Amino acid sequence: MGDKILKIDKLPTVRRLPAYLRLLKVFSSQGIDTVSSGQLAELMGIESILVRKDLELTGISGTPRIGFRISDLIRSIESFLGWATSTDAFLFGVGQLGTALLGYRELGQSGLKIIAAFDTDSDKLNRTFNGVRVFHVDKAPELLSRLNVQLAILTVPPEHAQQVTDLLVMNGIQGIWNYTPVSLEVPEGVTVQKEDLLSGLAVLSVRMSRAVVSQRCEEGS
Repeated sequence: MGDKILKIDKLPTVRRLPAYLRLLKVFSSQGIDTVSSGQLAELMGIESILVRKDLELTGISGTPRIGFRISDLIRSIESFLGWATSTDAFLFGVGQLGTALLGYRELGQSGLKIIAAFDTDSDKLNRTFNGVRVFHVDKAPELLSRLNVQLAILTVPPEHAQQVTDLLVMNGIQGIWNYTPVSLEVPEGVTVQKEDLLSGLAVLSVRMSRAVVSQRCEEGS
């Protein structure tokens, strides 16, 4: 994205780009060379004009009556997202969620490489999970400095989240992918992306409840 500052109203577009990318890679694997905004819109369940606006944000435009060259579109999206090059990350907290993320292959395919994990549980230390070695959290400052890692994934218990965050910030971390329910306090210049699994579950539950009520109303009418 260079020196451009991404506006808040563009964030929904950013969240849709990985879905476009998955579809495009499926098309590419099938030997398909071009795709139209209409085709993508139908598969995504959104309006065609929204697809065009989303893709224009990456700096690419289609050709009338032909659409987009899939190979160019993949490169454009990956470049915009910063996925064209690999980013090293440390993971803190090797519990069930942390272990699952260590085994999530799509992270690596998206340019994110977890090169070390940290915990305090003696049963996990010096073990390897999905190819990633687990160190005691006390080793983090040394490895952060030596390996110049700037991104951390946080899956620690909530009561330890801020303490670990303070340690990370003190040692140069610039971005934190926060999977804990805690709203972290960080200084200006440190970026935090919070993934609230319970909020997602709440939205799903409400939508399902409303769908059931709507279906009952239709059956009763």
